[in-house]
Parts: sequence; structure tokens; C-alpha cells
Amino acid sequence: MQKVVDFRKMVEGTKEEFEYLEKLEEGFNTGLPDRLLKKLDELKNSFSGYRISRYEHSLQSATRAYQNNEDEDMIVAALLHDIGDELAPHTHGEMVAAILKPFVSEKATWIVKHHGVFQQHYMAHMTETEKNARDIFKDNPFYQACVNFCENYDQNCFDPDFEYLPVEFFEPMVRKVFTRSPKFE
Repeated sequence: MQKVVDFRKMVEGTKEEFEYLEKLEEGFNTGLPDRLLKKLDELKNSFSGYRISRYEHSLQSATRAYQNNEDEDMIVAALLHDIGDELAPHTHGEMVAAILKPFVSEKATWIVKHHGVFQQHYMAHMTETEKNARDIFKDNPFYQACVNFCENYDQNCFDPDFEYLPVEFFEPMVRKVFTRSPKFE
């Protein structure tokens, strides 16, 4: 049985208990790439209606980013941009952006956070106002990058005939990105 701390309220914790917990957390955090790859794998069985799975969509997105010589941050962001769909269907971009934020560029984080609003541009059933909702971000320095992401790595990644790279190709990138020292504001 694993050792546990004695305190019931954090204010009662000792220095030694918090150091012990920090050591456990460090070990847990090293497993982040594995947990993210598992969430990606779970998209194989996610809701569908599309001609391909959300997993295949993600691999297409990352493959297209790689083929377009994007940096690792953008490739990994493209690979993982929809892993939050099941838990946060209306805010999955924000959820995934929060996961990415300590490890990737501000640009990649912003794009993932806002890609859902930008994707509305391609949806036939949306009103003109909804299709152009992305325009509220027109003055943001990452606006055009998000337009490009959605155009090149999202809205066009539902093609059952597209030959995408396997997840094993991207795994080293995921491990590299998520073993960086996290940065916090």
C-alpha cells in the first residue's frame, strides 16, 4: 500500500509531506505523454457520423501540418486539437489549449483554443453571423494563423482516401514536447 500524508487540511501539512507529494507528482507528470496518446487513441471509438473517425481526423491534421513543414508545436497541436471532444464538446478547444499551454508556443495554444469558432466558417447550416464569428478576433496577431490552421489542417481532414502517417511517427514529437520544462505566466 502506498504511503499517504496524515493531514486532512492542507494548512496542517508538514514540509516533509508536501515534499513527498511533490515527488509523487513529478513521477505522475512524466506519464503525461502516455495519457495524451491514450486519449488520442480513444478517439477511434468516439461519436461519429463522419466518413472517418476522430482519431483518423487527428492523424490527417498532424500529417498535413508535418507535410507543410510546420514546427513541432503546431504538429503536436494539430494531432491533439480534438482530444477534448468527448469531455468538453462545446469548449474542447479551450480544454486542449489549457493542456498545451505550458509546453507549446503562444501561437499554437491560441489556435487550438479558438479553432472551434473559426471552424464555423465552413459549416453550411450556420448563419452568416455565425460563419463570421471568427471576425471578433480580426485584430489578434494569430488570427490569420488560425484561419490557415482551419483551412489546411482541420476542415479538410475528413478524407477517407488521404494517406496519413501513423501515430508512431508522431509519438516522439509528443514525448519531446510534453517533457519540456513547463512554462507558467
